[in-house]
Amino acid sequence: MGKRFDGKVVWITGGGSGIGRALALELARQGADVAVSGRRQERIDEVAREICALGRRGIAVPCDVTDEDDIAQAVARVVNELGALDVAVANAGFSISGRIADITADQWRRQLDVNVVGSALTAKHALPHLEKTKGRIVLIGSIAAFLGLPKSGAYAASKWAVRALGQTLNIELAGSGVSCTTIHPGFVESEIAQVDNEGVYNGKRRDRRPQKFMWTADAAARTMASAIHRRKREHVFTNHGKLGAFMGQHFPGMALMTIGRSTRRPKALKP
Repeated sequence: MGKRFDGKVVWITGGGSGIGRALALELARQGADVAVSGRRQERIDEVAREICALGRRGIAVPCDVTDEDDIAQAVARVVNELGALDVAVANAGFSISGRIADITADQWRRQLDVNVVGSALTAKHALPHLEKTKGRIVLIGSIAAFLGLPKSGAYAASKWAVRALGQTLNIELAGSGVSCTTIHPGFVESEIAQVDNEGVYNGKRRDRRPQKFMWTADAAARTMASAIHRRKREHVFTNHGKLGAFMGQHFPGMALMTIGRSTRRPKALKP
C-alpha cells in the first residue's frame, strides 16, 4: 500500500475512540503525524502515545467543538507543534435517540451544535492552513444522510446537513487546491451507542445496532484513508450502507415502505 500520507500532518476531532482513533492510527501507519482532539483527556493522550509507538509524531489537543475559541486554539496548537496542516477531519459527533414527538428543544440544539456547527467551524478554522498546503477537509457523515430511520430523526437531520456542508465546500473551494471529502459510514463499531442524549458516556449502555452488519473500526479506517487519499467528493461504505444510500436517493418510497414494515408502529403519540 505504501506511505500515502508520508510527512503529512493530520488533525482529527473526536479522535479518542471508535472511527476517529482507528483513522488516526491508520494514517500514522501510512506516514502521517497526527493530532487528535476530544473532550476526554485520558483518551486522546492514549491515542497520541499509540501514534508515537508507530514511529510518528502524535499529540493530544483537547477541544470541545461546540466552543469556537477551543477550535481556533486547537488548530493553532496543531500548526505550532507539527509545523503545518494537510488534512483536517471533522469527526466529532454523537447521536440523539428518540421519536420526533419526544425530542426536546435543548436536545435538538445539542445535536446540531455538535454535529453540524462543530463540523462547519472545524472546516472554517482549518481552511487558512489547508490553503497553504493544498490540503484536504474531511467531514464524517452517515448513511443517515440519505435515509431516515425511526428514532433517529435528529441524528439524520444533522447528517443531511453535514452532507450539504460537504457539497457546498466542494463548490466554494473549486480552484483553491483544497478538496473536501464527505464520508458516509454504515454500521461501524464505536462508542456512539454508549453516549446518551445528554452527551454522557456510559460503557454499560447496550448497542442496539445490528451486530451482523457491523464493520470493525480498523476496516472502516482503511477504506476512509483510501477515499481521503483519492480526494473523493463523497464515499459511502459498507455494502449495506451503499444499498441504503442508493435506495434512499433513488427509491425513497420503497425504502420507507420496507423500513415501516420492519418496525413496530407506535400505539399513540404522546401529548
